[in-house]
Amino acid sequence: MAIAKAERLMNLALCLMNTRRPLSKKELRESVEAYREAWQQGSEDAFNRMFERDKDDLRELGLIIDVDENALDGEVGYLARRDRNRLPEIALDAEEAAALALAARVWQQAKMSGAASGALQKLRAAGVPFAEEREHGALEPRIPGREAAFEPLLTAARDRRPVTFDYRKAGAATAGPRSVEPWALECWRGHWYLAGYDRDRGSARVFRLSRITGKVRSRAGAFTGEVPEHVDVRAVVARFAGEGATAVATVKVRSGAAYPVRQRALETRPVDADWDELDIPYGNGLGADLAEYGPDVIVIGPEDLRADVIDRLRAVAGLAEVSQ
Repeated sequence: MAIAKAERLMNLALCLMNTRRPLSKKELRESVEAYREAWQQGSEDAFNRMFERDKDDLRELGLIIDVDENALDGEVGYLARRDRNRLPEIALDAEEAAALALAARVWQQAKMSGAASGALQKLRAAGVPFAEEREHGALEPRIPGREAAFEPLLTAARDRRPVTFDYRKAGAATAGPRSVEPWALECWRGHWYLAGYDRDRGSARVFRLSRITGKVRSRAGAFTGEVPEHVDVRAVVARFAGEGATAVATVKVRSGAAYPVRQRALETRPVDADWDELDIPYGNGLGADLAEYGPDVIVIGPEDLRADVIDRLRAVAGLAEVSQ
């Protein structure tokens, strides 16, 4: 079956590329044997479904198919012009090829793995000198992209489509609706973040994908806010996480827990077998971040940070008691 489909796609591509004028579906049906057999043994609908699937598959493979609505006395015509489907010679040196291969391998455990593998296959067919798999190092980067919101947000950011979703802020027990114009996604310290324009708040915001609940829904219409030329998601997230802050907080962290907090530590001092004391940068949003670790992190100082974390934990505990 796979060979038959590949042959059918090849024949359709040859018909579309080796004609000077658009061809109607009837002409293509007579030119491709598999279409003619499907029409004779089945029906017009069976042929139409097969043709539409094949046309979409060819476009997915990169073939540009032009559609002329009035090419043949009102009939729709199809044509793949050679000048639009002729790629320039691909010339990459070994270092550039290695960088592309590394970027593709990063996505192998994410939802983009199919597109990444397909891109590498096309480049190999064009003669790009990729190194053999056995030459790869034992340690390689991976981007999991497990959040359900990842793929629809990536697509919406690419297509410039507004979205809506329910979002639970750090330290909050319930989620609230957000209407966002997505700009860019970035992975930072093991978490995916979305930067975009929050329509309800009228300003740029950053959202952690793991805090998005329910489905991401696309909305019609154009962006209302100006999209910056460069979106530095990491810098915005770092600012809200306390990175680059001038103040310093002291916290106790349970052994074997809260590794993201440990990564920020300016200094670590063992307290006993169960606890370590850390000095970490203190900035906006740190209280909400620390509250997520519950009993594994205890704030020693400053007092305003300690009070902030305690208030957040009490609020969550109170909501939990009400729900029970």
